[in-house]
Amino acid sequence: MNPIQLSQELREGQTEDLNRRRWIAGLSMVGATIGQIVSLYQLGIIKHLPDPPISVFDSDKVDASAYAYKRLDTPDALMMILNYATTAMLAGAGGKDRAETNPGVPIAMGVKTLADTALNLTLAREEWQENKKLCFYCQMATVVSAATVVLAVPEVMKAVRKLFG
Repeated sequence: MNPIQLSQELREGQTEDLNRRRWIAGLSMVGATIGQIVSLYQLGIIKHLPDPPISVFDSDKVDASAYAYKRLDTPDALMMILNYATTAMLAGAGGKDRAETNPGVPIAMGVKTLADTALNLTLAREEWQENKKLCFYCQMATVVSAATVVLAVPEVMKAVRKLFG
């Protein structure tokens, strides 16, 4: 696609799919911001992650535990930032009619949002099993991911219909 046309469509286009994609990108940025906040704690830049006064949450405990550092020899929230940036990139890729012109992209985005949600639910289970507490921030990221799945469905369905008739 012509870059000037893409710029115009993404910034000024008004379709239901584009509006949902903007929400997916925005929510993904919220997820990345959550990852940034937790990363600041995991790297020792900030010393405390405040939680709501609900006994199931202890973000400091969870995000300082072995659970949070056992993958790739790095704090897991740094990976969270990359993960949500990838989802935002998929939401931003392509023009307003991409379900018709490049259906693989919205399908990839839909699969990615499902994978994000499944991963977050798996990590929540691990969090609880290993710590008997949950990270409030991580659970907010799970809500963000679940919302992106719902938002992705209409465009994914259009793309699937385009591919398979």
